[in-house]
Amino acid sequence: MSESDESSHAAPVYLAGANSHAFGPSRHLRSRSKVLPEHARGHNRALVLQTLYHSGAMSRADLSRETGLTRVTISDLVAEFIADGIVVELGVRETAGPGKPPILIDIDRLGHQIIGIDLSDAEAFRGAVLSLDGDVIERRETVRPEQPDGDVAYAALRELAGMLVAAATAPLLGVGVGTPGVVRPDGVVLSSPNLGWTDFPLEARLGADLALPVLARNDANAAVLAEYTFGDARADFMLVKIGVGVGAGLISGSQPLLGSRFAAGEIGHVVVGTDGGPRCVCGRDGCLEAWLSVTRLRDAVEAQPEAREEILRDAGARLAIAIAPIVTALDLSEVVLSGPADLLDGTLIEAATSTLRERTLEGVFDDVVIRLTGQSDIVLRGAAVMVLSGQLGVS
Repeated sequence: MSESDESSHAAPVYLAGANSHAFGPSRHLRSRSKVLPEHARGHNRALVLQTLYHSGAMSRADLSRETGLTRVTISDLVAEFIADGIVVELGVRETAGPGKPPILIDIDRLGHQIIGIDLSDAEAFRGAVLSLDGDVIERRETVRPEQPDGDVAYAALRELAGMLVAAATAPLLGVGVGTPGVVRPDGVVLSSPNLGWTDFPLEARLGADLALPVLARNDANAAVLAEYTFGDARADFMLVKIGVGVGAGLISGSQPLLGSRFAAGEIGHVVVGTDGGPRCVCGRDGCLEAWLSVTRLRDAVEAQPEAREEILRDAGARLAIAIAPIVTALDLSEVVLSGPADLLDGTLIEAATSTLRERTLEGVFDDVVIRLTGQSDIVLRGAAVMVLSGQLGVS
């Protein structure tokens, strides 16, 4: 956020309680850009908020030491944040020594809420009102349209978003939407075959309808942020989101990868193998998504329950075929899967791990781990990270 953008994020003071616990480990996404002098104030704002957000309550002096900023700069920024309702004073810290006890400050964690929406589920559009700590406060959902019709899909999303706005009990910091498909950084969905969207200005349209800041990103890219922020993921990993579609989010060297076409990780429509396969929604046969989507796996297992293990082994092997070149090209440490545990855990992961070993250089990539995420509501929580980053510079 640049200095010229700061006024657009100002907010009135909100009277709300606050807690002083830290949000998560101090693992920030790296930025490749240098801080220019004209951007210094915006950088300092984000640095202060990020430090408070991850470390929890501290004094102004503590904050100065943690950030390396002068006490005058800290004092000015904190006063600004308090006036904007972003930071609150929690009271004095007990000290045994002489002198005036310091006043603790922290992000006003209860003063604002975030709406997260996940459009990747095979059965429903799901959403939640979340605290700034990523805790779900209220849940809502609406039936997912059976056919990929763009107008119907947006109407369902708009209805869900309206229900969530009504359910919020504090001012909203913004709305984050994780959607299947290729999404530009400005929130235009370039292509989402499962929802019937092409060049659809999702972020702008929903933002205008709700009169709120909206951030729309690919669902796997949202999920990878949640895994990185809340989970035990390393600095180089891929998260494969398996729902009604299949997509991946990538972080390399603590840096998210989007690609020049904003389609990095769009592995769902890679044709896996030369033996044909199920017809995909994109019109081709044998895409990874056609083999591995939750809908396809459940339908296949339901139709042939006696072949369950074979179906899951085959799906795991085809997943490994798709990701092996990515793992080796980027030298990734692990692959995290997000989706139904009853389908992914066990046979499918074991088959994927075995096939990955067979298709990568022996002795170099043998320690790459394929595991199921331990995160619940991963896209919803990733959407919260998106909003925090976009509105406060916190990641």
